[in-house]
Amino acid sequence: MILRGDPEVLRVTLLTIRVSGLATLLSVIVGIPLGIYFALSRFRGRNFIVSLINTGMGLPPTVVGLWVSIFLWRYGPFGFLKIMYTPAAMLIAQFVIASPIVVAFTIAAIQHINPKLHLQIKALGASKPQYYLLLIKEARMPLIAAVIAGFGGVISEVGASMMVGGNIKGYTRVLTTATVMEVSKGNFDIALALGTILLLLAYSVTLLLTILQQREGTR
Repeated sequence: MILRGDPEVLRVTLLTIRVSGLATLLSVIVGIPLGIYFALSRFRGRNFIVSLINTGMGLPPTVVGLWVSIFLWRYGPFGFLKIMYTPAAMLIAQFVIASPIVVAFTIAAIQHINPKLHLQIKALGASKPQYYLLLIKEARMPLIAAVIAGFGGVISEVGASMMVGGNIKGYTRVLTTATVMEVSKGNFDIALALGTILLLLAYSVTLLLTILQQREGTR
């Protein structure tokens, strides 16, 4: 279907890449700094917050879709944005799903760094930015795993995307929602084709990140 240039399949595939890719990128930009902060900070209530983050790793997509819908509905707190049933709403929902995964993986990665390394970096007079960059460099392999996990969490979800995006043909339909729709219509051949494209897409991105991770591990 891709090789013969089916316009609808190409449109759905590109939207899937765009929404899930941006959601993963935003979750990394926000999640890694937050993960580093919670890994290095000690304050009252920290364990409670970290437990919430860890719980967030298993958030059901339908629950995320419900709450994002409540906030974005016309009479919701952010209804004035008028982005319900748009790719932007899908991006927000997928960001909410991916962020706890990235934050939790980052916390674990930073906490597993040898405490002596922290002291050594500080003893060498590193500035705050240099200190954080060195920690990220030291934990780069598990941080890449965080990116892989975050991407895997959003590329495969269907409930939240369908609830906030509406599965509108040519506008908000992605590979997962299109597959569900074709199954409901009894078009199992098309559903299998779309599912195969989704698997190949997920594998391709994960393969690239894995190659990067393993290359870093050999240095």
